[in-house]
Formats: sequence, structure tokens, C-alpha cells
Amino acid sequence: MELKKIALNDVHEALGAKMVPFAGYNMPVRYSSDLDEHHTVRKAVGIFDVSHMGEFLVSGPQALDLIQRVTSNDASKLTPGKIQYSTLPNHEGGIVDDLLVYCLSENEYMLVVNASNIEKDWNWISQFNSNGAELQNISDETSLFAVQGPKAVEALQSLTQVDLANMVYYTFDKGEFAGVPNVIISATGYTGSGGFEIYVPNENAKEVFEKIMEAGAPFGIKPIGLGARDTLRLEMGYCLYGNDITDTTSPLEAGLGWVTKFSKDFTNAENLKAQKEQGVSRKLVGFEMQEQGIPRSHYEIVDAQGEQIGEVTSGTMSPSLGKGVGLGYVKKEFAAPGTELYIKVRNKQLKALVVKLPFYKPTL
Repeated sequence: MELKKIALNDVHEALGAKMVPFAGYNMPVRYSSDLDEHHTVRKAVGIFDVSHMGEFLVSGPQALDLIQRVTSNDASKLTPGKIQYSTLPNHEGGIVDDLLVYCLSENEYMLVVNASNIEKDWNWISQFNSNGAELQNISDETSLFAVQGPKAVEALQSLTQVDLANMVYYTFDKGEFAGVPNVIISATGYTGSGGFEIYVPNENAKEVFEKIMEAGAPFGIKPIGLGARDTLRLEMGYCLYGNDITDTTSPLEAGLGWVTKFSKDFTNAENLKAQKEQGVSRKLVGFEMQEQGIPRSHYEIVDAQGEQIGEVTSGTMSPSLGKGVGLGYVKKEFAAPGTELYIKVRNKQLKALVVKLPFYKPTL
């Protein structure tokens, strides 16, 4: 299958990005080095082009009803300008995708989904749309820039009248940005270092990107690739769909009980409620390596006797902490912080410790 290209594909190539296939798109994985880009976001400010993400508009009098049916969180709590993290549960106890729900106005919402799941999510949501909510897939005409890091406010404030410094996490505003009207400026991100996500039409993407780079230059802004995006999200213990959450992991096992609200009816709610009452048999945990070694996805997690008790779902060498960290599912009796585990790395059993997430404690 031919790779899709984001609107600024040529711009990233001109910036010297190493491009790789990711979720069906040709995407910049790094420009300089993953390490340099990681530290840029933690200490200053970086810009990610994450235009591969999917966006669906849901509108009309039946919009909320549809969102309530397909998502695990309670979207009735949203008011215009607010955002919610949620999941799309499937019938088997797993997760179709994780997503953000934006309340644009009364009866108008935007769902932001993972790039690899755009078609799957669209088909999944559409099958529940029996009451005639209006659905529009705007993924292919929308670009998304994540400007992340402690200097994000200073880097962007000259481009908009919206008061960025006082925006609350998980809220957004709509206003003129870099000369483009009606831009969604969202106080969200996947890095744990603060910042914003900017949604613009493809036709304005190049000028907006260039203006962000220009305005951010005095604050050391750099373009950042998917490599650093992964180490940044992992240091925060944020789940990545396809690794830490999948069609076969339950939101409760994944520690997403906080976005699974049984105050309403939704797909598979009854079975998930029963699972909550009975307790899960395995849990997603964060662990830090106590010995030199890098945990990787699918490595076995074993007990002191070498018996398998779980599997690593994400792992890396944490640039901020200088040690190996990872996420993985383990039997629930091994899930408490302070529990010793062993990771099988090249036939060696290396000691690790279950820790409370996030691994990296940001000083925001």
C-alpha cells in the first residue's frame, strides 16, 4: 500500500528529517538525534507535526447521544472549550482506540483518534449512529502541530490574542493564530512538558508552521520527530495504542478506570462493570530497571524463579533519568509499587522495580 503524505512532507525533508513509514504515513522520525530532540522539549520548546492523527466532527441534536454510546468516559460533563480523554470499548472487553473528545459548542464535537485507526474507528462509530448524528471525517484536510515544552507559551504568544499562559490543561480556545482565523488552540499534548496542539486546515499549514518556527526561534524551538515523541510519552507512562492498549486489553487492566464511567450505558459497560467488581487478573505497571539493560516490547517479565508473569509492552532508555524504564502487563499480585520483577533481556534476567507513574516528574 502506498504511504500517505502529510501536507508538509516536503518541508520536513528539506529540514533534513529522516522519514519512516508510520501508521500508513511517511513521517519524520528525527531531524538531529532522538536525545537532542527529547531534551529540547523537556528544557525549551519543540514542534511536532502530528498531522497523521485523525479528526471526526460529530454534530446535531443526536451528537452527544452517539458519543455517550461509543465512549467510556461521560461526555455529558463537557462544556464548550473543554476536552476529555476517553476510550472506545469493543464488545470483547478490549479497546478499539483511545481518543480525545472536544466539545466545540452545544451539539458539536470533534473526536481526535490515532492515525493507524482512522478507518477502523470511523466504521466502528458509524455502526452505532442509528439516530442520525452528522458525522464528518476531516482527517485528510486537517494538519496538527504539537508545540511542547516549558517555553511553549513564550514561543507562541506573539502569534495570537488568545491568553495562552492562563489556559487550563485539557481546555481549548478558538481564535486567530498566525493570521489564520478560527484555529483550535488546545492546551494538550503527549509529552508531560506542557504546551499546545494547533489544528489548522492543510492549505494554511505551511505558513503556520513557518511562523511558529520564526516566533519560537529566540526560545530555541526545533522540529521534533516521532522518536523523541515516544521517549517523552513513555517517561510519563502514557499509553500508546497498539503497544500498551489494544483490542484485547481492557481499560481497567490498563489503569484507565478513571475514564470508564458506569454512570451511563456504553458499549460492553455491563461486562466491564462486572470486571471492576470481580477485580482484574493482570495490570499494566510501570517499572524501572535496577540493572543495566533496556527493556523492549514483547520481552518476558518473570519472577525470581524465572516463571513468566507478564510481558513488556513499551520500553526504552529514559533520556531524562538515564535508566531503562518500561510498561508491561503483570499478574495483579506483582503490580504493587516496590515489587521486584525480572526482565528477560538476551537470556539474562535483569532486576526491575515496579514504580508509581509517571517515571519523570515534571517541574512545571
